[in-house]
Amino acid sequence: MPDNFADSHIVGVGIDLVDVARISRMIAEYGDIFLKRTFTEAEIAYCGKFSDAPVHFAARFAAKEAMAKALSTGFANGITPQGLSVENDAQTSAPAAVLDAAARARMAELGAKKMSVSLTHLKDYAQAIAILSR
Repeated sequence: MPDNFADSHIVGVGIDLVDVARISRMIAEYGDIFLKRTFTEAEIAYCGKFSDAPVHFAARFAAKEAMAKALSTGFANGITPQGLSVENDAQTSAPAAVLDAAARARMAELGAKKMSVSLTHLKDYAQAIAILSR
């Protein structure tokens, strides 16, 4: 690994851990308002097909947070939760980061060409990591 992080192919890294119970409470309290402000239609459809939907929503929420951290912006400067999403490859089921124009522009500013994302979850917690690379 290079001594200088800037010389590496990795441009940014973000990680997040989410309490599934917190997301479950948000869904119970705010329902569609929370879901539609936070997730894309594709994410709502994907997560909604599972009997343990809050776990899947929590994993995607963690991914959004991780992606915003990797972009070094958080949810500011045009970066929104709906602008950062995760879709699963139809053949492999591997998660893929899907970015709106503002997020792609920020990626370009950082010199990144790709964002990779990985999700994991247990009954009580969901975690995601996002890596920006050249």
